[in-house]
Amino acid sequence: MDDGRYCIKTEDKPELGSLQETSVTMIAMPEGPELHLASLFVNRVCAGVVFTGHVEKSDVSKGPQVPFSSDAYRISATSRGKEVRLTLTPIKSDMKSKIIAEDDQSPMDVVFRFGMSGYFRFTAVDELPKHAHVRFYTSEDPQRVLSFVDTRRFGSWQPNGTWQRDRGPCVMFEYESFRENVISNLSDKAFDRPICEALLNQKYFNGIGNYLRAEILYRANIPPFVKARSVLEGLSAKDENTKEVKEAAAEKCDAAGKRKVKTVCSDILLLCHSVPLEVIGLGGKGYDPGDADFTEFESWLQCYYVDGMKSISDHNGRSIWFKGDPGPMAPKGSKSLKTKRRIKKSEHDYTDTKKAVKKKRTGSISNEKPVKKDPGTVKKVKGVPRKLSGTRRQNASKNRLHTEEAGPQTSKAKSTRRPSGQESNSKPKRTTRSQKKSSTYT
Repeated sequence: MDDGRYCIKTEDKPELGSLQETSVTMIAMPEGPELHLASLFVNRVCAGVVFTGHVEKSDVSKGPQVPFSSDAYRISATSRGKEVRLTLTPIKSDMKSKIIAEDDQSPMDVVFRFGMSGYFRFTAVDELPKHAHVRFYTSEDPQRVLSFVDTRRFGSWQPNGTWQRDRGPCVMFEYESFRENVISNLSDKAFDRPICEALLNQKYFNGIGNYLRAEILYRANIPPFVKARSVLEGLSAKDENTKEVKEAAAEKCDAAGKRKVKTVCSDILLLCHSVPLEVIGLGGKGYDPGDADFTEFESWLQCYYVDGMKSISDHNGRSIWFKGDPGPMAPKGSKSLKTKRRIKKSEHDYTDTKKAVKKKRTGSISNEKPVKKDPGTVKKVKGVPRKLSGTRRQNASKNRLHTEEAGPQTSKAKSTRRPSGQESNSKPKRTTRSQKKSSTYT
């Protein structure tokens, strides 16, 4: 299942809402720390490397072409929240710039948003990843290629792009602006929502995703489903504990190699800054999705997919992990993560069943579908209104009674087919039932 920072593949067990009976496999999915590590990766592998030619886009991608071409250019990267910007800078020699300066390519910024599965790879051309949708080729021989890989194609890129206007300051590297932006806009209706849902609003919490919100709320000891405004309104716009945050983020490992992480304070905005920095500091080996090892990350987690924690879906359908009471704004009838995944596994069957139910209800109201009949019940006539059908049956019953009163020959003729006692008892009963049934639909 796709859920924030990682794609979690689980084996369903009878116990719901706990990882004690769950096998977990994690595949990297990007939030603020991962995008920052991606920018560091690009800067590291592209240092001193010259790229050449035009930027290539895969045929299957629906993203835009990158209208950039140069005989020689360099690539650098920077990040902000959940965005990474690649800057393509042409290299000009003095002689060349004097001759064809007017025809040279101008520098270009390409802004990437990773979606659920985006990342960068730097490989040989013959090892190009299958889902490499944007490619930058080097001028060396043999050639190598920097590519943006996105298996699920939720990511995007924008040539000549800028940081998205509706995204707030980065929680990691623009902390003071981030904090002021939240405190000065608490009247916004976004803060009427539960705090766990407000934390995913990139207008105010640029860089926070699903695993980060779980860890932040757990360390602040705040239930996920309390009103965001009530959590934030007591905080000040400026914070003086930044030094303590950096010291906590740089905390050393213990003798067993596991990181000792403690709650810094109950200031949730401070934790929105410090917790992502801790993730960036894990391992110190940079960003290399080809050889991803999540062992240290798993040992760092305190709440997200941890044994003994609970999980339910928020109002947007995303799973939130927590401990204790969820809070007064929790969705009614919300189910555990595993229950939801079972529904997803049989998604098509579930959809077909819903449609069948709707059709059945429609048929019972309009009386167009035949219904199974018990012995002695009146037959339904397809396509004929029930009231009209009942009237015809009533007229037929009256004619039979009139014929029986007319003479013994008719009664005798009928008695050869059915005993007169049975007929006299059943016919009035049939008429009464039809009249009673028709009256309930008129």
